[in-house]
Amino acid sequence: MAGYIEDRWLKKRPNRETGKRERTARYGSGNRYRVKGIPGVQDRAFDTSEDAKQWLATAQTDSGRGDFVDPRRGEISLTAYIVDHWWSARADEPSTAGPLGSRIWNHIIPLVGNLPLREIDAAALRSFKSALLSRVEETTAEVIWGHLSSILGSAVDDQRLLRHPMKAKNSVKPPRPTEKRAKAWDREVVDAVRSGLQERYRFAVDLGIGLGLHQGEAFGLAEEDFDFKAGVVRIRRQLKWDIKGRPYFSLPKGRKTRDVPLPTNLAVRAHEHFRRFPPIPCTLPWRNPEPPTTTLEERQRKPVTVNLVLTTSHSNRIYYRTWNDRSWKPALAAAGIIKPVGEKLRRDGGRVRRVPLYAAPREDMFHVLRHTCASVQLEAGESVVSLSKWLGHSTPKVTLDHYAHFMPGAGQRGLAAMDAWLKDRHRPEITQKSPVAE
Repeated sequence: MAGYIEDRWLKKRPNRETGKRERTARYGSGNRYRVKGIPGVQDRAFDTSEDAKQWLATAQTDSGRGDFVDPRRGEISLTAYIVDHWWSARADEPSTAGPLGSRIWNHIIPLVGNLPLREIDAAALRSFKSALLSRVEETTAEVIWGHLSSILGSAVDDQRLLRHPMKAKNSVKPPRPTEKRAKAWDREVVDAVRSGLQERYRFAVDLGIGLGLHQGEAFGLAEEDFDFKAGVVRIRRQLKWDIKGRPYFSLPKGRKTRDVPLPTNLAVRAHEHFRRFPPIPCTLPWRNPEPPTTTLEERQRKPVTVNLVLTTSHSNRIYYRTWNDRSWKPALAAAGIIKPVGEKLRRDGGRVRRVPLYAAPREDMFHVLRHTCASVQLEAGESVVSLSKWLGHSTPKVTLDHYAHFMPGAGQRGLAAMDAWLKDRHRPEITQKSPVAE
């Protein structure tokens, strides 16, 4: 078996005249015994031969199984591993990279970044979880915990850790936010919010309700995506923004396109909207707003021109943050859903104005229209499989996990069938005159 122990204080071959092993130049200095010769394993020195023998035996066994991880490779700090090995190797879309980097640099690195990888054990993870929950809500903490888990999983793959510390410790549990059911609005609330928007933006509500779109998909929808003859809307892109506030087009969430049935009355509203607010050509880079540096990037980021159906009064594509603050939240307030929490100064051209400041809960932002679309479809008895496809979910299970509570009749048909099955056919019917009823 590969591997041997070298005595660095005495020469290997004895002196021919004395028959004794002579001292080397290192005699009395440093660790005496060095384990060498194991393929893929860095040499390691020890003070005693017993320690060297034990480590050699373990290293040979683990190396033979492909499980050997040199503990010294785990001495790198978590921060150094993230910066030099993990982050630099990622290729996230700009809209993903920005929030991901922010959570890592603002929470993971300050809390555990100074620890060597090999010292991230159960105690360190429990302390990290406790400190994290004192900084952010449980929902955000769950996301950040997932980021750290991904980083440590990569460290295992890179043979810097033998086992994933989050998965090997029973006492370490991820943050679990209180489960919240998806919220849907009733018809009156939808109409009230729609009425509170500028007329050119009311079609955004129609798209959210009628097609179940994400906000970025609605803002990236083009006139040519409407196939009125086939009765479908082709969801081919979404409008996104990177951390520097630069817009670009990319595939819909989940990186897959889909066709959604076009309700007749939504088609009528679409024609009317196009007549009053003609779609405007918009050219943006695809997938990444950074200037390309290679021929491949030039192909991948080639600008795309489409006729956007939702635009600002200045004929520009919509910046979601401005739209949320200046259009959506005031409409929520007008509908009585939220109230102002203060005031702020806003500069419009050469004027400075005081405007209300709103803090709307996430459950009342644009995504609630998508939930409402799902609730209407399921309450009408639509197939979960079809709805899953139209919403762009990866599987029908995702749809059920999110929206099962929108199915008030779920189980009733099966219950009625089982009740009929268990009915005693020889038992008389219970009527007002039956002795059984008395």
